[in-house]
Amino acid sequence: MLGILIEGALLGLALATFFGFGPAFFSLVQTSIHRGFWPAVLLALGVFLNDSLMVILCLMGAAQIITEPSNYLWFGIAGGLILIIFGLVTFSRKVVTEVPENPGLPVKISGPRWFTYIAKGFFMNIINPFVWVFWIGVVVGISARYGGDGFKLTYFFAATLLTVFLTDIAKAYTAFSIKRFLNQKVIGWFNKVAGIGLIGFGIFLIVKVIWNHFT
Repeated sequence: MLGILIEGALLGLALATFFGFGPAFFSLVQTSIHRGFWPAVLLALGVFLNDSLMVILCLMGAAQIITEPSNYLWFGIAGGLILIIFGLVTFSRKVVTEVPENPGLPVKISGPRWFTYIAKGFFMNIINPFVWVFWIGVVVGISARYGGDGFKLTYFFAATLLTVFLTDIAKAYTAFSIKRFLNQKVIGWFNKVAGIGLIGFGIFLIVKVIWNHFT
């Protein structure tokens, strides 16, 4: 059983390293810089819950609803538009430094409620058909690897998803830690880069699903 957990963790590390720099990554780092470490953790939790749901549905075969050709196009366009909106908001975000009346007291900045971050992380991927296709491929391959053994698959994907979640937390902590070394100009440029990245992902998603639909 230890071997299965190790294999699952290695897959999680591979996913976090080679496929962990998509839209969720930009939102995670941006949230950590602007809202703090714990809001970013909540966003990572939303992504974790989303990935967990996808794996469960893929194992049950329900993911075919999303990847049906008749639904694939509309889910892709909707997901792309949402990413573009997120990107535009991020790109136009202004950096504001608040100075407290008493320098010895921390500044309390009002922001979204805790469940808003979880929801953002959750829905960031769920309407992206490419994420579904990716997890379907992973689940099918691993299911074949273990002969469809439910217990082995549970241990394997538990280790995989937990590893990805922990690496997301590490990314959020890194961004939060270096925040003190970033001035307004640098953070402003990061907002623009993150915004362009999200917009780029959104446009790519829309073009990709339209191209696949008509070719």
